[in-house]
Amino acid sequence: MNQCHHFSGFVNDTARLCNESKSIEVDVRARHGSRGKCSCCHQPGPTYDHLGIRRFEFVPFWGFMVFLLYRMRRIECRRCGVKVEEVPWGNGKHQMTTAYVLFLAHWAKKLSWKETALSFRTSWDKVCQAVEVVVQWGLAHRELGAIRAIGVDEVQYSKGHKYLTLVYQIDANCTRLLWVGKERTVATFEQFFDMIGPDLSGKIEFVCSDMWRPYLKVIRERCSNALNILDRFHIVAKINGALDEVRAVEARRLVQDGIEPVLKKSRWCILKRQENLTTGQKLRLRDLLKYRLQTVRAYLLKEQFNHFWEYESPTWAGKFLDQWTTMVMRSRIEPMKKVAKTLRNHRELILNYFRAKKEFSSGVVEGLNNKVKVTMRKSYGFRTFRITEIALYHVLGKLPEPEVTHRFY
Repeated sequence: MNQCHHFSGFVNDTARLCNESKSIEVDVRARHGSRGKCSCCHQPGPTYDHLGIRRFEFVPFWGFMVFLLYRMRRIECRRCGVKVEEVPWGNGKHQMTTAYVLFLAHWAKKLSWKETALSFRTSWDKVCQAVEVVVQWGLAHRELGAIRAIGVDEVQYSKGHKYLTLVYQIDANCTRLLWVGKERTVATFEQFFDMIGPDLSGKIEFVCSDMWRPYLKVIRERCSNALNILDRFHIVAKINGALDEVRAVEARRLVQDGIEPVLKKSRWCILKRQENLTTGQKLRLRDLLKYRLQTVRAYLLKEQFNHFWEYESPTWAGKFLDQWTTMVMRSRIEPMKKVAKTLRNHRELILNYFRAKKEFSSGVVEGLNNKVKVTMRKSYGFRTFRITEIALYHVLGKLPEPEVTHRFY
């Protein structure tokens, strides 16, 4: 203890094992002649009197709970009056030491909060309290700096269409969660720009988002200097969704008409990329392409659109997009026509992907969204928005942590 968790002005005096409670108690006393510090102004002052013994929970040792026992002094401060002293191993009225708080918060990143509590013989509430302390300290001391690119997306966190708005920094040298908001409305997203202020908002150059109208509206109004890049992932997902709808409708029609169900078990044959198909799926797809079906025509349109992402020039990419949407509108395949209309309405935002030299895309955002889902799934969801927010900042925020004399991990 004296080697790894020693503070000037204090002495780790004696230690004893309590067999009944399976814990180790360490007596801490103030060094003779040392002066305590006021908890308000942090200035040293003479001792006024002593309070009762206070127990601070410390990092467990070999499966035994460890407690630091110390009689708190009250300091007669010239500025603040009589105040309880501050101790370097703890913070305020928290019963856990700073070292133990960081210890629990560290393991809460790797395990679920319940598993962390069971592993170190503590409660879920104390693990939650430790994580909350670390997150609050990190948010108060983090430096946003210059933010060049951000990504915004929504994630469902509870039943009943309850969503979180998540804003990430996706710069090349820094990827982290910047902000979490409840719901996915205009007012929610505007809170992020209120938080960072107009100066940082004006320095953002790129914003990756999907086609959700409230997001596009706020980006256009609050981040007008930035290039809004539409989410490539959602564009491909919309096309695949339309193709799957065409397949499902046509498969039911073939069954009703008593025709051979050639589309049965063909979903992944037409939705997966060709390089990801298994040998059996390739043979199944080859046989399917021999038929004159709407599904086959929609599949060929989907495959043709994949060439769109190979362009480098926004001008030529725009010409390809115009030709492809015209071809789709003449195909008389309603689900595909609906997607083509959407792409036409967002043409300029889609071409911003090429204007940004393909430097930014939503791939990073989708990867971070997966980590968000893993964090929530690890604990089978959180009951409140506040706990969800704390957990996500803790895992994805890359927040700074308080300095300690020694880290026990």
